[in-house]
Amino acid sequence: MSYQIRLMGDPVLRQMAAEITDIDGRLVRTVEDMIPAMREAQGIGLAAPQVGIQKRLFVYDIGEGVQTLINPVIEESDGEWEFDEGCLSVPGLSFEIVRPKQIHVTGRDLDGNEVSFEADELLSRLIQHELDHLDGVLLVDHLDKKQRKWALKQWREIVGEKANRPASSGLDFSQP
Repeated sequence: MSYQIRLMGDPVLRQMAAEITDIDGRLVRTVEDMIPAMREAQGIGLAAPQVGIQKRLFVYDIGEGVQTLINPVIEESDGEWEFDEGCLSVPGLSFEIVRPKQIHVTGRDLDGNEVSFEADELLSRLIQHELDHLDGVLLVDHLDKKQRKWALKQWREIVGEKANRPASSGLDFSQP
């Protein structure tokens, strides 16, 4: 089973995800089902809340194979990097967002092992972006008031256009 990605406007995207206390077969199946959803959407990362699961985990693949990070925490950050960032829950829009360039992150892998590593540039940005989802924060929350107003107007236009497309388009914008 592949999950459907929730879109901006869905209240689940604004909720804080719960810590994971037990890594079991059910969680492994959840992760296995998230991977095709991420790939079908041509994303490089997907947080559990984006598929309606309020757990602190995400999957990602920046070309080195799929990885899972459970209960991630950014311990340190340094530098600054501006980059055009998009989101699977806000398809069709991207924005220049400034985030720390390097981070040190800790968490657990799918086997329950502690992980601790440094991430730079794209991986750093991806982790910060997915961690935002775990905290109920969306990409548009990083915009100033004027940019956010413009983004929300653009989003309404995109959603309106998608809603008027035939069902065979393969896109489902039924989530508000």
